[in-house]
Amino acid sequence: MRKLRIRFGLALPAWVWLIVFFLVPIGVVIWYSFGYKPSIFATNSNDRLSFDRYIEALSPTFFTTFQNTLWVGVTGTLLCLLIGAPVAYWIAVKAAPSRRGMLLALVMVPFWTNFLVRTIGWQVILAPEGWLSQALQFIGVIPGPLEMLNTRGAVLLGVVYNYLPLMILPLYVAFDRVSGPLREASKDLGANSVTTFLRVTVPMARPGIIAGILLVYIPLMGDYITATVLGGAKGNMVGQIVASQFQTAQNWALGSAMAVLLILTIALSIGVAALLLWLVTIPVRRRNRLILGEAS
Repeated sequence: MRKLRIRFGLALPAWVWLIVFFLVPIGVVIWYSFGYKPSIFATNSNDRLSFDRYIEALSPTFFTTFQNTLWVGVTGTLLCLLIGAPVAYWIAVKAAPSRRGMLLALVMVPFWTNFLVRTIGWQVILAPEGWLSQALQFIGVIPGPLEMLNTRGAVLLGVVYNYLPLMILPLYVAFDRVSGPLREASKDLGANSVTTFLRVTVPMARPGIIAGILLVYIPLMGDYITATVLGGAKGNMVGQIVASQFQTAQNWALGSAMAVLLILTIALSIGVAALLLWLVTIPVRRRNRLILGEAS
């Protein structure tokens, strides 16, 4: 009983933090989403509850933005994984141990600058009159000014740049925990480097891979700064519209409904991805059980 009280006491601050700064705000947003904007000067009223704001949020105008947000979120996360995995593996396995601290510090360098400032930096780089556009025109890569700013491609570039360190760090920790003797034992048993990576390193690093995907995908889906600065009208994301409903339109009910739908979209997409991963790995698990059964 005493151990139980000690454990409860140690976990109490975390539970208080979770309730006060997560569950309560989410509850308030859900409550506002059932209300409406009573007048041009008022933000929200809940004297008449309905699902009308959810219907309005799922209208064709906003539904296209949800599709665009999902595309940017999934594509950006996959690009971060494809770029971050080799970098993290090289730092954890191939780089000299004495240099790993410096390499990790270089990965963290972008976080030394404000998120908004970093994004505005890309706005300067991608501008039609910017130095990148002039350089590409000078060497003959493009015939005219660079027309990438205010497009979905610019938003994708911005989110990959901003969230890539969040993928590299957990992947580095995961790859670093796969001990060298295990990889050497795999090679001694006849496996080449690719087989060792796919059948030894990746399965053992799976928790870090999942953590990296979640750390990138969840905040990326709610990002509105990158879409506002780099996307313009062609790169709208749901987070941008939610912010505009609260700050500009002062329609807290509609903004709350969009925020709730965004949360449900994130949860549903993660659930679908987890289910697909479980279904894909069924043959692998069966084969491993058969191998273990024959060995015993």
